[in-house]
Amino acid sequence: MLLLAGLFSPTLLPDYITIYATRVLILCLFAISFDLVWGYAGILSLGQSLFFGLGGYAVALIARDANIASIFVVLPVGFIVGLVAALLLAGFLLLGRHPTSVVFVSLGTMTGAYAADRFARGSQYLGGQNGIPSIQPMTIGTYELNEGPIFYYLALGILVLVYLLCRFMLRSQFGLALAGLRENEQRIAFFGYRAQHLKAIIFAVSGAIAGVAGSLYAFHEGFVWTNMLGVVMSTQVVLYVLFGGSGTLVGAVIGTLVIEAMGYWLSNAFQDVWPIMLGVLLLLVIMFRPAGLISFVLSERERVGSFGRLEKRGGHGAA
Repeated sequence: MLLLAGLFSPTLLPDYITIYATRVLILCLFAISFDLVWGYAGILSLGQSLFFGLGGYAVALIARDANIASIFVVLPVGFIVGLVAALLLAGFLLLGRHPTSVVFVSLGTMTGAYAADRFARGSQYLGGQNGIPSIQPMTIGTYELNEGPIFYYLALGILVLVYLLCRFMLRSQFGLALAGLRENEQRIAFFGYRAQHLKAIIFAVSGAIAGVAGSLYAFHEGFVWTNMLGVVMSTQVVLYVLFGGSGTLVGAVIGTLVIEAMGYWLSNAFQDVWPIMLGVLLLLVIMFRPAGLISFVLSERERVGSFGRLEKRGGHGAA
């Protein structure tokens, strides 16, 4: 249903709405990266914007200094930058001699995002508080990908591809181990899994996806700025996943779509009080539907996950 709506949206919507929808699709990709670590591994990464912003700044610098904007270069660069940054941070926060607490990891990631934000604000090479403006359009060969339907379908295609790959990974035995890790880390360790290594792997994957999202965001918006690295962006993605429902992937997409759509409509209809109205709406949903909007259509079993074929009771397997 969501995919069909996404496929036909550019043909039905005005151009300026298509441009805004493209931005929302990129944020959906960012939200999926956070849902991987929080919804499946139980890691509350309050600095997820660090990888998003690093991916954006990396491709902006390549476009500015090396005059390279090919999609076959900038997207892999964003992927690698996000992956390496997440691996380095995971090595410090997750791979110590002793298991780390949720609070330590949360504050550690938030500190990393805050430090990167402050560094970018004080760096003249990175443009300071103004960021890096006037990024040239992304290219495929000699064709320039400007804002509009083509960029929209590119973002939609990457979002669907990443969603399917993540879903395949999370439906595997690795995904089931992650679900168990979130529910009871000690029991997973008792079964012989290296819990910290599992966390580091999914943390690195999420960082790579956030880096790709940041790369797309930089070229779509045409500039990067320090807010892409900071805590505000990290808080925003937490709200997306919390509102839609964590641990389902599609909940992250739904949460992003609904919040951005409501924010767009409320900001036009109630210009003075729309942030308060949006905040009250978020609060009501979280109070009465703690599992998010996705809980209206999916059961808790979908969130926990399953692996293998279910045996029918009463047969030989029940004996």
